[in-house]
Amino acid sequence: MVTGSLALAAAAAFTGASLYVNFVEQPARLRLEDKALLAEWQDSDHRGFVILAGLALLSALCGFFVYKTLDDFRWLVGSAAIIAVWPFMFFAIVPLNNRILALIAAEAGSEARKTIELWGRLEFVLTALGALATAVFVVAIG
Repeated sequence: MVTGSLALAAAAAFTGASLYVNFVEQPARLRLEDKALLAEWQDSDHRGFVILAGLALLSALCGFFVYKTLDDFRWLVGSAAIIAVWPFMFFAIVPLNNRILALIAAEAGSEARKTIELWGRLEFVLTALGALATAVFVVAIG
């Protein structure tokens, strides 16, 4: 059941990283002045995106493998919950990221700040999906 433990660990790591963004990084970032806020967001966004997307994919693949091996529907539910972050990122987060980058290039600091605040609220969806997947995997392992 190493693969199931890996699915759980990756989902929990995803959730922890997402919680960190929501409750540590985003509030600290929003306390900065516009220029520093935009520079910090631009530096951290790509790296954070890669880490979260990678953890979600790893968790989903491992969970799906366990589902196919054990034929336990709970693993499929957990995998679906964690991989749901990918379409959410693609349809909600990425367009907002592109808008923020365009506002940074246009030096529209106050509008970019408001958009980054919206971006932070959308990040809570990622946290919720990660927490759901983690909970389902915990039940499936138990």
